[in-house]
Amino acid sequence: MEKDIILELKNVNKVFDESYAVKDFNLYVRKGEFVTFLGPSGCGKTTTLRMIAGLEMPTSGEILLNGKDISQLPPYKRPLNTVFQRYALFSHLDVYDNIAFGLKLKKIPYKVTDKNGKVKIKYRKYTRQEIDEKVNKALKIVDLESFECRDVTTLSGGQQQRVAIARAIVNEPEILLLDEPLGALDLKMRKEMQLELKEMHRKLGITFIYVTHDQEEALTMSDVIVVMKDGQIQQIGTPMDIYNEPKNAFVADFIGESNIYVGTMIDKMKVRFLGKLWDCVDDFPINEKVDVVVRPEDIVIHDENYPGVKAKIVNKIFKGIHYQYTAMVGNNEVLIQSVVDHPIDIFVSLTIEPDLIQIMHREYTSNIYQDAYINKNNKVVFAGTNWDCDVTQLVAGSHLDDEGYLITPNGKKYDLNDIDVIAEIDMKDIEISDNLEEGNITGQIVQMVWIGDHYQLIVRTEDEDDFVVDTEWTWNEFDTVSVKIDSSKIKLTLKADLSKYEV
Repeated sequence: MEKDIILELKNVNKVFDESYAVKDFNLYVRKGEFVTFLGPSGCGKTTTLRMIAGLEMPTSGEILLNGKDISQLPPYKRPLNTVFQRYALFSHLDVYDNIAFGLKLKKIPYKVTDKNGKVKIKYRKYTRQEIDEKVNKALKIVDLESFECRDVTTLSGGQQQRVAIARAIVNEPEILLLDEPLGALDLKMRKEMQLELKEMHRKLGITFIYVTHDQEEALTMSDVIVVMKDGQIQQIGTPMDIYNEPKNAFVADFIGESNIYVGTMIDKMKVRFLGKLWDCVDDFPINEKVDVVVRPEDIVIHDENYPGVKAKIVNKIFKGIHYQYTAMVGNNEVLIQSVVDHPIDIFVSLTIEPDLIQIMHREYTSNIYQDAYINKNNKVVFAGTNWDCDVTQLVAGSHLDDEGYLITPNGKKYDLNDIDVIAEIDMKDIEISDNLEEGNITGQIVQMVWIGDHYQLIVRTEDEDDFVVDTEWTWNEFDTVSVKIDSSKIKLTLKADLSKYEV
């Protein structure tokens, strides 16, 4: 292990009711880093922090602090402190006593030599002078000097949060854990506290691990960002890496504003999207379908006669430091940020520099269910549901007889019951409806990404099966919908030799 690694999580998993809250989590943290776990609600970031703190025990895996496994240690035996969104201050104590509370209870070891010359470890409490020195130092770090005697109930939200942070750092932890500590503050106070926390981190020099769903917060404060979804790490990197080089469409959509399109690699470092061939700097196989990400600030608006892709500006919003435009290229929306004022309803030309076009492998190209099988009624079973399908596609020119057996062109008969197949459905061939009786199965929309001219949704069932759906209709995350698939759109592929199913 590298000398400067203070914390390492190895293959950490946490299961609640047979469902993974955190899965295959691997991460190392260096001493003095400000690391942020970032992701939407329910992605597992707080559960991961609680496992580090000892408030939850991992189902499997190791949590190493300075090379020693602490995954089964109780919280009080870990040299860590946690700051929560709810300050949990003692209302009957003033600021000084809130900060000093833990110090008054804590016992510290010291060495003594007995009459036989043997060194023994004994424990004592902090002296009043030692407590004063530590509390005053903590108050200075959080910029609350002269607040010692104040009643905590008279403090503003930001001041109460600083008291909570002072109470955590006064014990001089090796790592400070912060679970959405600014979530209860208003926008202006939150922005101020972001800068103050970064400054506190600089002064203390200890490791901070921070949990938030706020992308701006993560970009502002972090040395390293860990983007999470569904209990798994999507990307680890610096704020600049995460913003400029997202690994997939989810990260690109979650971090800042993005234009995401489906593109095709036409030649070496040449990609087609928005109806035009563009130079780029990413090398992907020719003819591969890719996701293309372009940030709004990286698109330049020109006069309509300028060489580029032709577009029409249909909307404009003044954002203070720039204008935000929506332009249409055919059916594709293009979000643009520019400091130049343009009128709406005009035709323009858009250009993008090659190094500002980010090419990514498509996370989803179709819905593939590897564990599908055919039942006795010649229906395909996947995602825990029976679906109508055309089983004759398994053998070209075949048909079903009156008893439901598959008859091949050479007259052989097969019983398809329990035969393993792969079922594949294109994302555009799945329909969803708010009429829950209309489809074969129901699920909840857990992710929604705008891909140029349509939304890409993930519908998750109760059994944790996912359907990725392309739709032009607007839905909301967490809507419950039914899923319907046209039987002619389900493609089947045999997984085993058909001969053993011959009758």
